Amino acid sequence: MQAVNIKFQDVSQICQFINIIDKCDASFDLSSGSKSVDAKAAISVLALDFSKPLCLKYDSRDSAIREKIQPFIC
Repeated sequence: MQAVNIKFQDVSQICQFINIIDKCDASFDLSSGSKSVDAKAAISVLALDFSKPLCLKYDSRDSAIREKIQPFIC
């Protein structure tokens, strides 16, 4: 299990992020405080407070995933 903090500036970045991870064969969870959601589900992600950094956890050791999401890592 990998974990990184990510930050979005606006809704279009969330859409870009979901498009990237949707092509990856791994499960992704985003959490804010005690609330955790499936990061591939746009409606769930939009329900989080993305004005603050979010914790992304994903179940893969593929280093290419981290490279793909690098623009969102804070």
